[in-house]
Amino acid sequence: MSAWHRWPAVLAVVLLAAVPRAQADSYFLTVAGLGGEPDYEQRFRAMAADLDRILKAADTTNHVVTLSGDEATRAHMTAALQSIADQASADDQFVLILIGHGSYDGRQYKLNLVGPDLAASALAQLCNRIAARQQLIVNTTSSSGASVAALKHEGRAVIAATKSGTEKNATVFARYWVDALRDATADTDKNDSISALEAFQYAAAKTAEFYESQKRLATEHPIFADAGSAIALRTASLAGGAGRSLASFVMVRLGTSGVAAADPAKRGLLARKEQLESQVDALKYQRAAMSPEDYKRQLTDTLVELAKVQEALDK
Repeated sequence: MSAWHRWPAVLAVVLLAAVPRAQADSYFLTVAGLGGEPDYEQRFRAMAADLDRILKAADTTNHVVTLSGDEATRAHMTAALQSIADQASADDQFVLILIGHGSYDGRQYKLNLVGPDLAASALAQLCNRIAARQQLIVNTTSSSGASVAALKHEGRAVIAATKSGTEKNATVFARYWVDALRDATADTDKNDSISALEAFQYAAAKTAEFYESQKRLATEHPIFADAGSAIALRTASLAGGAGRSLASFVMVRLGTSGVAAADPAKRGLLARKEQLESQVDALKYQRAAMSPEDYKRQLTDTLVELAKVQEALDK
């Protein structure tokens, strides 16, 4: 039996061998589907490999599985998702990143894989088995906008490279999504981490710039749907609350946060820091519904505690 044909069994053993954890873990599955042509095949493989390196380097405790080339089959993808479902707890974080070509026949979206393709509805069923309450699917393929509604689930946010299934050209959003996770300038709020919202905004802006610089009509318009919502949006809004779930979803950590993530003695502090940062974001979203006094008091209390936690992390 070849090493690859043993892969699903080996993956299951590795994931299931983990011991009980004191804090949440992050599970990442990247799938770079069928290229169809040598140029696309090479491009998809390279982006998947880059993501694999970035995610593993970002936090040594990340569970990272990557499928590309001949490995990107429906059977292997199903096995990977089932293994994650067997291991991940409700407090964990799950991220699925799809790279490659997608198709839309006017009724349903399918991810193009080696062998049989995978429909969005079937993919949703596989992901629904995963207990993690915080989930993110980043579909960077062509026609990916048609997958958003089918992938809707409580606690799951979805990002797509196109606004509909009729935007069928190969996307450049995928390349910029990868870049966002390794470019510190994507950390716009300077909190030493890149959230899913920051990565989306970075990649969406770069995508628009690409078409403008090439003087070409844009054939893709990136969108996102907040956790549990099938309503596709192109921009976040503090006033309307759009993008809140993506803003609280940490993709990679930088600087002191990255160092703390690798230090078991500081991971508890890091978790508290990120919780407080989410509280600050939540207050900003809720500001219009609060009295000025209550907003100022809660914000001040949260920021003071956040400063104390940051001080402890810096020691």
